Amino acid sequence: DVRLVESGGGLAQAGGSLTLSCVVSGITFHDYAVGWFRQAPGKEHEGVSCIVNEDGSTHYADSVKGRFTISSDNAKNTTYLQMNNLRPEDTAVYYCALTSWDGGSFMWDSAEIYDTWGQGTQVTVSS
Repeated sequence: DVRLVESGGGLAQAGGSLTLSCVVSGITFHDYAVGWFRQAPGKEHEGVSCIVNEDGSTHYADSVKGRFTISSDNAKNTTYLQMNNLRPEDTAVYYCALTSWDGGSFMWDSAEIYDTWGQGTQVTVSS
Protein backbone atom coordinates (compact mmCIF):
# COMPACT_ATOMS: atom_id res chain seq x y z
CA ASP A 1 0.00 0.00 0.00
CA VAL A 2 1.10 3.52 -0.76
CA ARG A 3 0.76 5.82 2.19
CA LEU A 4 1.63 9.43 2.95
CA VAL A 5 1.56 10.84 6.46
CA GLU A 6 1.89 14.56 7.14
CA SER A 7 2.95 16.11 10.39
CA GLY A 8 4.23 19.38 11.76
CA GLY A 9 1.20 21.59 11.51
CA GLY A 10 0.04 23.77 14.33
CA LEU A 11 -0.45 27.33 15.43
CA ALA A 12 2.00 30.07 14.58
CA GLN A 13 2.02 33.83 14.79
CA ALA A 14 2.44 35.99 11.73
CA GLY A 15 6.11 36.12 10.90
CA GLY A 16 6.79 32.79 12.53
CA SER A 17 7.89 29.47 11.09
CA LEU A 18 6.74 25.89 10.86
CA THR A 19 8.19 22.83 9.17
CA LEU A 20 5.90 20.20 7.71
CA SER A 21 6.98 16.63 7.06
CA CYS A 22 5.57 14.02 4.71
CA VAL A 23 6.68 10.43 5.17
CA VAL A 24 5.99 8.21 2.18
CA SER A 25 5.87 4.43 2.29
CA GLY A 26 5.12 1.68 -0.18
CA ILE A 27 6.97 3.08 -3.19
CA THR A 28 10.45 3.74 -4.47
CA PHE A 29 10.71 7.31 -3.35
CA HIS A 30 13.23 8.27 -6.01
CA ASP A 31 10.74 7.59 -8.81
CA TYR A 32 8.13 10.13 -7.73
CA ALA A 33 7.44 13.79 -7.32
CA VAL A 34 5.89 15.05 -4.11
CA GLY A 35 3.64 18.06 -4.00
CA TRP A 36 2.32 20.16 -1.17
CA PHE A 37 -1.18 21.53 -1.52
CA ARG A 38 -3.34 23.52 0.83
CA GLN A 39 -7.04 24.02 1.17
CA ALA A 40 -8.79 26.74 3.11
CA PRO A 41 -12.48 26.40 3.97
CA GLY A 42 -14.64 26.95 0.90
CA LYS A 43 -11.69 26.99 -1.48
CA GLU A 44 -10.16 24.54 -3.90
CA HIS A 45 -6.82 22.88 -3.43
CA GLU A 46 -3.99 25.28 -4.11
CA GLY A 47 -0.60 24.02 -5.21
CA VAL A 48 2.07 25.29 -2.85
CA SER A 49 5.25 23.51 -3.88
CA CYS A 50 6.58 20.39 -5.54
CA ILE A 51 9.87 18.52 -5.63
CA VAL A 52 10.94 15.99 -8.23
CA ASN A 53 12.96 13.51 -6.22
CA GLU A 54 14.98 12.15 -9.13
CA ASP A 55 16.81 15.39 -9.76
CA GLY A 56 15.76 17.63 -6.89
CA SER A 57 14.07 20.22 -9.07
CA THR A 58 11.52 22.34 -7.26
CA HIS A 59 8.47 24.43 -7.98
CA TYR A 60 6.75 27.10 -5.92
CA ALA A 61 3.59 29.09 -6.05
CA ASP A 62 4.21 32.80 -6.43
CA SER A 63 2.49 33.42 -3.12
CA VAL A 64 5.11 31.44 -1.18
CA LYS A 65 8.24 31.96 -3.24
CA GLY A 66 11.03 33.25 -1.05
CA ARG A 67 9.25 32.19 2.13
CA PHE A 68 8.81 28.41 1.78
CA THR A 69 11.45 25.82 0.94
CA ILE A 70 10.77 22.26 -0.13
CA SER A 71 13.31 19.47 0.26
CA SER A 72 13.52 15.69 0.33
CA ASP A 73 15.59 13.22 2.27
CA ASN A 74 15.51 10.17 0.04
CA ALA A 75 17.10 7.94 2.67
CA LYS A 76 14.14 8.66 4.95
CA ASN A 77 11.44 8.75 2.25
CA THR A 78 10.50 12.13 3.63
CA THR A 79 9.70 15.47 2.06
CA TYR A 80 9.77 18.67 4.09
CA LEU A 81 8.19 22.04 3.66
CA GLN A 82 9.95 24.74 5.63
CA MET A 83 7.61 27.68 6.00
CA ASN A 84 9.05 31.01 7.09
CA ASN A 85 7.52 34.44 7.52
CA LEU A 86 4.07 32.96 7.82
CA ARG A 87 1.04 35.08 7.06
CA PRO A 88 -2.58 34.69 8.15
CA GLU A 89 -3.51 33.88 4.56
CA ASP A 90 -1.33 30.77 4.82
CA THR A 91 -3.93 29.28 7.15
CA ALA A 92 -5.21 26.05 5.62
CA VAL A 93 -5.08 22.30 5.79
CA TYR A 94 -1.86 21.25 4.11
CA TYR A 95 -1.66 17.99 2.19
CA CYS A 96 1.22 16.17 0.62
CA ALA A 97 0.56 14.16 -2.51
CA LEU A 98 2.43 11.78 -4.76
CA THR A 99 2.64 11.65 -8.53
CA SER A 100 4.55 9.61 -11.09
CA TRP A 101 3.42 11.86 -13.92
CA ASP A 102 6.02 11.95 -16.67
CA GLY A 103 4.17 13.70 -19.45
CA GLY A 104 5.72 16.40 -21.51
CA SER A 105 3.72 19.07 -19.73
CA PHE A 106 4.24 18.72 -15.99
CA MET A 107 1.57 20.81 -14.38
CA TRP A 108 2.83 20.41 -10.86
CA ASP A 109 0.11 22.51 -9.29
CA SER A 110 -2.76 20.53 -10.83
CA ALA A 111 -4.27 18.32 -8.17
CA GLU A 112 -5.63 15.86 -10.71
CA ILE A 113 -2.21 14.44 -11.58
CA TYR A 114 -1.54 13.29 -8.03
CA ASP A 115 -2.44 9.69 -7.26
CA THR A 116 -2.22 9.42 -3.50
CA TRP A 117 -2.82 11.98 -0.78
CA GLY A 118 -2.04 12.26 2.86
CA GLN A 119 -4.57 12.98 5.55
CA GLY A 120 -3.67 16.63 5.93
CA THR A 121 -2.24 18.73 8.72
CA GLN A 122 -3.74 21.98 9.94
CA VAL A 123 -1.70 25.16 9.82
CA THR A 124 -3.17 28.19 11.55
CA VAL A 125 -1.45 31.57 11.47
CA SER A 126 -2.68 34.32 13.75
CA SER A 127 -2.06 38.02 13.39
